[in-house]
Amino acid sequence: MRNDIESGQNNKKALINRARTVGWLLFLLAVLVFAKLIRVQYYDTFKGKTWAEYSLKNDLKLDTIPAMRGNIYSSDNSLLATSLPYYYVGFDTKVPDSAYFNKNLDKLSALLAKNFGENTADGYRSKILRYRNSKTKRYLRLKSRQITHLEREKIKEWPFFTKDRKGGGGKFETIYKRYKPFSPLADRTIGGIDPKSGRGYIGIEASFDKELEGKSGIEWVEMVEGGVKIPVGDALNVQPEAGKNIYTTLDMSYQDMAEIALRRKLTEMQADFGSVVVMEVATGEIKAMANLTKRGNDKYEEVFNYALAGSNDPGSTFKLATMMALLEETKMNPDQVTVNTGTGAMRFRNHTIKDAHRGGFGTITASQVLEKSSNIGIVLLMQRYFATKPDSYLNYLKRFHLTVPTGIRMKGEKPPLIRDRSSKHWSNYSLYFMAHGYEMQMTPLQTLAFYNAVANDGYWVRPMIVREIRNAEDVEDKMIPYVEEKPICSPETIRKVKKMLEGVVENSLTKTVKNDLYRIAGKTGTARKLINGVYTEGKNYTSFAGYFPADKPKYSCIVIIDNPKSSGADYTRYAGSVAAPVFKEVADRIYAYDVSIQKPLKDSVPEVSQDVKWAGKTSDLQIISKELKLTPVPEDEEYAAGSLFKKGKTKWQSRSIDARDIPNLQGMPMRDALYIMENKGFTVTFRGSGKVVEQSLPPGSNRSGIKTILLTLQ
Repeated sequence: MRNDIESGQNNKKALINRARTVGWLLFLLAVLVFAKLIRVQYYDTFKGKTWAEYSLKNDLKLDTIPAMRGNIYSSDNSLLATSLPYYYVGFDTKVPDSAYFNKNLDKLSALLAKNFGENTADGYRSKILRYRNSKTKRYLRLKSRQITHLEREKIKEWPFFTKDRKGGGGKFETIYKRYKPFSPLADRTIGGIDPKSGRGYIGIEASFDKELEGKSGIEWVEMVEGGVKIPVGDALNVQPEAGKNIYTTLDMSYQDMAEIALRRKLTEMQADFGSVVVMEVATGEIKAMANLTKRGNDKYEEVFNYALAGSNDPGSTFKLATMMALLEETKMNPDQVTVNTGTGAMRFRNHTIKDAHRGGFGTITASQVLEKSSNIGIVLLMQRYFATKPDSYLNYLKRFHLTVPTGIRMKGEKPPLIRDRSSKHWSNYSLYFMAHGYEMQMTPLQTLAFYNAVANDGYWVRPMIVREIRNAEDVEDKMIPYVEEKPICSPETIRKVKKMLEGVVENSLTKTVKNDLYRIAGKTGTARKLINGVYTEGKNYTSFAGYFPADKPKYSCIVIIDNPKSSGADYTRYAGSVAAPVFKEVADRIYAYDVSIQKPLKDSVPEVSQDVKWAGKTSDLQIISKELKLTPVPEDEEYAAGSLFKKGKTKWQSRSIDARDIPNLQGMPMRDALYIMENKGFTVTFRGSGKVVEQSLPPGSNRSGIKTILLTLQ
């Protein structure tokens, strides 16, 4: 015990000594900076005078040098946001001596006229002379707009710019502009910069602004007319330090998939806004976060992050939480417990609760209550098991992480609103409305984190959007996925609800979500919009949350589409026809992209098929045939097509692309078909997605003379 005490005292002394050492180092650093300021002010010279003397005469001041803001990268190190330097080109007309000025003025004027074109050579010459001879003006901007770094390097070879700062007069005023190479993809998620402050104000830019902004330097500047600050000399007191780089979890391929599918459905439904989030189940890494808002003229843009801050009544996606609470509380067998839902409408305490299915579901099992999304069924089960103990139900919601924010390291997450009995808005009806996702507010990300926990065998994972923070190549902060040590419920409950979520897709959403290559598990949600305190008929918030592949989940995903509009009643009532197809399209494309979750090729290749399976550039097909060990592709022509006639064997046919004829485009991906036809001078329109299955102009000679072709893709 004594040794432990002595050891603790020694550790304490060591910490105190270390703190004192750090304190002294900081003090010495401050003294050195102050000494440098004094030296610059009184001893270092500019044109034979001390800076203090020159400052008094020429209005010299100390100013900050902006630091280069750090970059933002995707998960594959693609650049998502960077700061590019731009420059104003200026000329201090009184700096160069007379001999140099008179010798080079005409040459400079000619170069300005040729490269900038904002005046003639005589015009530039006249203006420069006017400033040089003026008693009040001396500094002239030679171009109204900024130039790029490459243009600056060329100008540095011009007269007045080749001499050093003290003698030439040519100057560059540096500014930085934020550039996003993938814009508009993920614009709202990546975020933006306030043009006045230069700081991030939304998205990742704001969430990691302190790390990205770097540290400004200090330099002497001369104040000239118009409030322009001109750097003078090289006496920098403090050099700027570039900001740190942020490495995100975003995958731009997945982001593109999400935005394309979402935009297509929003446009079709003329919806107000929508969001898609794709997350990796085991780690919580967000691979895509798309948010699109209608902005007039049927255009959809990223202007608000609904995934993070757009809370709403979740509707039927919340029935999963209620069902899990029921299973935890009762340990019931959901395939044996039944409930009579009647004919589809039930009067309950002065309120009418309806099921979406006309005529009702009759007597169904608890499993079918979730699969068929029966409002009546879930309310009756709630009444049967939780009517006398609402606190037990509310405690389950806490266990499921549904009453607190996810804690994602990103600014702007809106906390969920799930009332308890201490709330002044709690009523005798609250428990039953909550059972099917009303009288609450949740964001899509909070709902997704809950579904992700189910996919992860009950272990809740915090969503994350940044992996690392680096200073140059040195990793300063590595984000480790946060996974709760204890599951949110029992393994038996997870097993049961997973089976139910697969049943939702297999038995209720076969046409819109089911896929033969892999299985999807998930749940739809349709909630009436709360407008001016009233849940309004015909104004709906639709969603689908789930994960895939269902047997070995790797990705979870949520889709929300707000206020879809259509003449068909089906679209205004069922999320299965609005949000679910978007989920399927995104999942299908990710499944095709991610080889690690695909089934072995031999299990998915049919024995016999005469349909064209591949068509495109011969060089591309050669790579495919080599990797899959198929019959070699002939090299006769630039394009070829192949059909599978026996397992593992392929019959290839060369395709000649004659400049005068319309080629056979069937089987080609849109990329190749578009390239070929546009090079032939055709205007190409298309419908569907995938590969070409039909073309409006038949292969062969174009006798009609029509230069527009419609391609049908599938």
